[in-house]
Amino acid sequence: MTSPDGRAARLAVRRLSLSDFRCYGRLRLDVDSRPVVLTGSNGAGKTNLLESLSFLAPGRGMRRATLADVARHGLEAGAPWAVSVVLEGGDGRIEIGTGRETGVERRAVRIDGQPARPGDLAGYVSALWLVPAMDRLFGEGAGGRRRFLDRLVLGLSPGHAAQATAYEHAMRERTRLLRAGGADADWLAALEDGMARHGVAVAAARLEATARLDAACRAGLGPFPAARLAVVGEVEGWLAGGSAPAEAEDRLRMALTRARARDEAAGGATIGPHRSDLAVRHAAKDLAVGQCSTGEQKAVLVAIVLAQARLQTVLAGRAPLLLLDEVVAHLDEVRRAALFDELCALPAQSWMTGTDELLFAGFGDRAQFFRVADATVTPSEVET
Repeated sequence: MTSPDGRAARLAVRRLSLSDFRCYGRLRLDVDSRPVVLTGSNGAGKTNLLESLSFLAPGRGMRRATLADVARHGLEAGAPWAVSVVLEGGDGRIEIGTGRETGVERRAVRIDGQPARPGDLAGYVSALWLVPAMDRLFGEGAGGRRRFLDRLVLGLSPGHAAQATAYEHAMRERTRLLRAGGADADWLAALEDGMARHGVAVAAARLEATARLDAACRAGLGPFPAARLAVVGEVEGWLAGGSAPAEAEDRLRMALTRARARDEAAGGATIGPHRSDLAVRHAAKDLAVGQCSTGEQKAVLVAIVLAQARLQTVLAGRAPLLLLDEVVAHLDEVRRAALFDELCALPAQSWMTGTDELLFAGFGDRAQFFRVADATVTPSEVET
């Protein structure tokens, strides 16, 4: 599908509908393909709208919530909820719906009215997000950075989610058997074989994606700092050191077998890609980003997400929807202007929130503005 001027159509949500989601009983919001700016006081429901859009991608959404967590406040446990969108892009218009049905303890998905699996969503749309909690990404444990990295990898390799899920399933089953004691050696070996095969695939995808993203981030983006990225982990180290995937699988399989007693005592696997980390350095300062100021950490995060969006556009042929919660916090006027220019240039829609709409005035008429108050969304205008 192309626009009147002949360019490829911009990937965009054209209609968002919610039913019993967080603070929203019913909502229908119609928008055009420009960036969407949502402003209002804290607790008004802005972030809930971004979270609903994050369920367009596989996984648990930007808050990693359980299905029960996102049902409308005050409803009984297990209440159903629904998110649906009309998505417009290069393949025309498609309707995607997801949510929790009555009596169903799994996430339901429909694509153009037909039942689908959550993993199928990766074939239609990807999404990246930044939330205020991620401002602490470089100063806290490795788990958050791994999840951030895997979201980036997923945008370049849609099969990554299936490999990661299979690895984690095998790892959980192995841990359960070790804790129970007296596990059958052949069954443990089969699970370790699965961990080895899927784990090496996960590590290889992370290495490839990180190398591409590192190259994209080295030059920086306007006033945003250049960054150096590397994935750090034992399995990734084997592959980076020249081990072929089959050799790395053998090494991981043998390491898991030798570590059974240690893992039983530890209550989980002590080796594998589930322990890897993403290392990020501020290139100009040659300093770990976690040692930089809050403002510089936020600027590096924004630079990584923008570089990823560019990479996906070139390599995957489809830019991600960007969900940016309180994104202008800690950004000065020069960086805000550069961010707005980049978001307008990307061939996919972005959704942003903030408490002060004047901070978004640099968009001018390139964006559409809405005020959110008490779970009500109304159009607004910002003076430039």
